[in-house]
Amino acid sequence: MADKRLFFALWPDDRQRDNLRDVIRPLVDSVEGKLVDRRNWHVTLVFIGAFPEEKIPLLLAAASRVECAPFRLRMDRLTYWARPKIACLQAMSVPDELARLKAGLEDALLPLAIEPEVHTYRPHITLARNARHFEAQPLARPVELNWSGCELMESVSTGRGVQYRPLKQ
Repeated sequence: MADKRLFFALWPDDRQRDNLRDVIRPLVDSVEGKLVDRRNWHVTLVFIGAFPEEKIPLLLAAASRVECAPFRLRMDRLTYWARPKIACLQAMSVPDELARLKAGLEDALLPLAIEPEVHTYRPHITLARNARHFEAQPLARPVELNWSGCELMESVSTGRGVQYRPLKQ
């Protein structure tokens, strides 16, 4: 069996995507770059990378032991990140429940030899790739998204680019 490119993420539903689109539309029109299809919008929690397809049940079993208390994530700023050259919608603070969910997933995945990334966690939704520099802009109306769980996602390369697909909640 082949490896799959995987990650855990907060995966917005259609209502959340519509809300995000409506709030950021005026700002995104001024962003230069390749816009990310709104069907791919997500907040990455833990990047796994290439993982053997036959071991996905072990991954899901480990993640199922992680508790997720409901929380709100307030996306309140459009920012530019120079190194990956992305424009993203960013949450300037991390709710305690989200921090516990991320840490719980990282701890649960250690026995599967998935090491946590070493950087400050900044929850965000990538809106454009190959973006040109711009100054960060606060949203006139921040978007609050409610979450009570996460998804195991697969990154699939297609003729039209990368698509993200939920495998299991």
